Amino acid sequence: MCHTPAMKSTLRSFLPALSLAVAASPGFADNHEAIDAIASQASVNAALQQLVAMEQELLDDLVELTEIPAPPFGEGPRGERFAAMLAEAGLMEITMDDAGNVIGRRPGRDGERVIALTAHLDTVFPAETDVTVHIEGNRYIAPGIGDNTRGLVVLLGILRALEQASIETGADVLFIGNTGEEGLGDLRGVKHLFRDGGPRIDAMIAVDGGDTGRLVYGGVGSHRYRVTFEGPGGHSWGAFGTANPHHALGRAIDTFVATAPAINSEDEKTSFNIGRIGGGTSINSVPFESWMEVDMRSGSQAKLDEVDALFQQAVQQALDEENAARTRGDALTVTIERVGKRPAARGDRESDLVQRAAAAITWAGIEPNFQLSSTDANYPISIGVPAITLSRGGISRDAHSPAESWENVDSHLGLQIVMLTLLAEAGVAAPLQ
Repeated sequence: MCHTPAMKSTLRSFLPALSLAVAASPGFADNHEAIDAIASQASVNAALQQLVAMEQELLDDLVELTEIPAPPFGEGPRGERFAAMLAEAGLMEITMDDAGNVIGRRPGRDGERVIALTAHLDTVFPAETDVTVHIEGNRYIAPGIGDNTRGLVVLLGILRALEQASIETGADVLFIGNTGEEGLGDLRGVKHLFRDGGPRIDAMIAVDGGDTGRLVYGGVGSHRYRVTFEGPGGHSWGAFGTANPHHALGRAIDTFVATAPAINSEDEKTSFNIGRIGGGTSINSVPFESWMEVDMRSGSQAKLDEVDALFQQAVQQALDEENAARTRGDALTVTIERVGKRPAARGDRESDLVQRAAAAITWAGIEPNFQLSSTDANYPISIGVPAITLSRGGISRDAHSPAESWENVDSHLGLQIVMLTLLAEAGVAAPLQ
């Protein structure tokens, strides 16, 4: 059955059964057949349609949550309101852990498995940012409104629909607003969830950005450093010849950006970026300090380690060259501080979780867009826990900028895809007689 683009906006407001094929799933000819069977159940059908009907309620939630600042390491106020919303939607067991994660448990019929549905609480913007939402037709404009406030709203919508339709899952489901996905948060929320002694989680579905068909099944890893060159400093004339931290920093950058491109390949994209630099006191002073923050990324851990080694060599070479060039004063020193590490994690595209999600996306009349990306799913994938990231739906633009916006176009499709994937993974318990 073919679905034209014009059909997509209304296709899943009404729910005919489809016969589509991808990969095998126990008890069904394929995962598409399994998704169709789930969607055709009366209670699930009602819940999927409820996701369409509650659109305005979810838009109101989006505005309210967006206007609560949630910078990295400052997610507390938004987390508290999100916890209250989970309680209002029907959850009885809600906790906030030491990392600030908000965790609401919805018990399943058997509780033999636990599925986590997550979205990160934090945005990239500092606390003083004006996060007032401006509405222009279907377009909602404010810093952080898409990334990832809308993800939190997706969780709320799915929880309400499940409650209103009285759908009971086989597995327990954890609805989690997690911390530390952005900036220097370094996935601290998700890493805390999967610590020794943390809550049991057998699979994780994260909700974040991208087009509605986006299916992240593997993680782009990143290494992040803050490098600081230090020296005696002095007057630009009187202390001329003293080793200069800025000059050393420039040498390091020049060497690194000249050698690092060789690591890239058609098979494995590898990136590097000098994101911030600073130091110095005045135009006529030899600085006593010069620093930079560096980000390196790759879908291959081997490539990431390789570009990291080149970076370390460039810094050491720059230090040696600048110290050798000085004619007076003490030598420079350098400190290389790791400020972030996300593991590169190659997931299994043919795994049950990935293929169930792909079937749910196809059910909505959309072609699955398989991707590697840097998301909260990185960490669980790296330790062998099945995990994916799905889209929050709608159209996101200008993420991480003051002009960030989210447009309400066919946004119910994102909600429906996530809910069907969740139900396929957690199982739908038969009604009690």
